Amino acid sequence: MRRVLSVSPIAVEPVRLEDLDWAELFGNSNPVEVEIGTGKAGFLLRRAQAYPERNFLGIEWANKFYRFAADRLRRWNVHNVRMVRVDASHFIRAQCPRESLSVLHVYHPDPWPKKRHHKRRMFQKPFVDATVACLIPGGRCAVQTDHAEYYSVIREVLLTHPQLEEVQFGEPEIGVSETRVRTNFEIKYRHEGREIYQIAVVRRKQI
Repeated sequence: MRRVLSVSPIAVEPVRLEDLDWAELFGNSNPVEVEIGTGKAGFLLRRAQAYPERNFLGIEWANKFYRFAADRLRRWNVHNVRMVRVDASHFIRAQCPRESLSVLHVYHPDPWPKKRHHKRRMFQKPFVDATVACLIPGGRCAVQTDHAEYYSVIREVLLTHPQLEEVQFGEPEIGVSETRVRTNFEIKYRHEGREIYQIAVVRRKQI
């Protein structure tokens, strides 16, 4: 069975995601947000500090960034965030409790630019179907990328889902001020002059 060595109490072993219960993981029933691809956790840290009444799970596959992020969050003494190193697509499709997420943040997912690698991209119909199932009614999914072609794919697969509708991306309540998310990747790419593409959708509320 796969295990991740805990570098701090914030780090979660993948085995704990089996039959996941958010209240058990965090010790409370507060709303839950997930960020896929935390990098060095700059965005996640700011969110956790700004909203102590919410719970946050950060997912990062790159081991170097995962360990850095977990240690950074530990040093800042945040108690409402957990970090895990798992395949994010598998987590959403198979492990995330249904109708449990208030927000899913996905900023600068790997675009796998070569055509032969497109099948590895996260944003495909099974992933979007699972995302909708994981969001509470009215829950939000926000995506940002610097890759124009992948953005067109992401936009199409999100907006063709019957239970999703597009909303304004710039929303301070969601951590986006003047369309700035301020992830490490975004700061780097804006400095390089790259164009940033953004989309946000919500799961339609049942009538």
